Amino acid sequence: MTADAPTALHQRWRTLETAAGGLALDLGLYTVSALFAAITASTSTLLPHRAWGAVAAVGYLVATMAVIVQLVLRRRSPRLAGLASRWVVTGFAWVTTALVPVLWQSIERANGRTDRAQEEVLVVEQAGIRLLDHATPYLGRDAIAALPPGEQLLGYTPYQPGMAMFGLPRALVDVWWTDARVWFALGTALALALAVVALRAAQATLDAKQRRDAALLRGVQAATVLPVCALTLATGGDDLPVLALCLLALALAAAGRPGRAGLAVGLAGALKLFAWPIALVLIVWGLTRRAGARVAAGAIGLPVLALLPALLVDRGALTENVLRFPLGHGLVTSPAQSPFPGHLIATTLPGGRLIAATLLVAAGAAIAVRLARRPPGTAATVASICGYGLLAAIALMPSTRFGYLLYPVALLVWAPAVHRPESAPTTPTPEHLPGRATSA
Repeated sequence: MTADAPTALHQRWRTLETAAGGLALDLGLYTVSALFAAITASTSTLLPHRAWGAVAAVGYLVATMAVIVQLVLRRRSPRLAGLASRWVVTGFAWVTTALVPVLWQSIERANGRTDRAQEEVLVVEQAGIRLLDHATPYLGRDAIAALPPGEQLLGYTPYQPGMAMFGLPRALVDVWWTDARVWFALGTALALALAVVALRAAQATLDAKQRRDAALLRGVQAATVLPVCALTLATGGDDLPVLALCLLALALAAAGRPGRAGLAVGLAGALKLFAWPIALVLIVWGLTRRAGARVAAGAIGLPVLALLPALLVDRGALTENVLRFPLGHGLVTSPAQSPFPGHLIATTLPGGRLIAATLLVAAGAAIAVRLARRPPGTAATVASICGYGLLAAIALMPSTRFGYLLYPVALLVWAPAVHRPESAPTTPTPEHLPGRATSA
């Protein structure tokens, strides 16, 4: 790749993103999403996915028609096609393609439908019940072995202990609004709202503010109405609050709040391991700001605090669930088997699992070298490194699934939203030398 290739790629994306004031890409997003939802409704073998597609296809179709109206009236009524109106359409799309399916499936499930939730929902709710009853969300290996063979998979909780908090409402009362997905949606909405507030509060020139707000809208779309996110929230949902907290951490980093950024990514890390690589890159970013300790206090401290009670109550159960099972050494194997390169290598080549693991380690080593040689000095660089890094990891992991793509896609689209060119010094660049410390 030549030196000017990233700039050329950026320019092509910028041209596409700004075409017709952003409406052209909006139209493509909603049109393709409507087709995806319709195909899912008619062909998916997973009943919760089919139910989502039947509802979401209508929401995406209405959003598509709204954008067509905006394009037709763009020159006659500029405000109708402006950024504020695009925010309204995005909000409508998220409500109709994510929140309405969440509520619909939760209510049907409460009324006796057993095919209105993926296994993740059941696992998190059972973790909440165990946390309330036994002070740990995990079952030990012997307890899992004692379950009927068809229930052993659901006996595992391959999440960090904090995820069980979303299951506590169901542990207290069994009604539709205690469905874990309802609380996933609330947590996601709160984290994204705080991220938007943090970024919009930053000082900027009028032109820079307009570019930032347009990029922010696109970033929110990627984390909400993109089918991989809307479908995940409606049927399983556990990845969305993790993603939203990571985006909040990047927004706080861009706003010059390293301590708060560490707390946000630490909360995400207390829910799921996917946030840990992002936490590590943010800590390196903090070092360039002379704030590494403040970032690390939350980024490392909160996950450790979440792990301590489970470690003290039953260390073996913790190890079985968060280490042995994800590494393929549990009593049953993970159903995550999407045909990415790592999975294909692991299942088709002699010694494939070792080859896939070697490639994964090599990718991680390459990222580590990049961080050591050129530490990220901006939140946008952190988002890009994390996005490409997670994309490589997902592609190379022996056991993975398509839904995990929501992380790299959202992070890469979020990068322009946290870019602050007006505050970057010209010489030397923050990519090479640490900048001034900022407040937490």
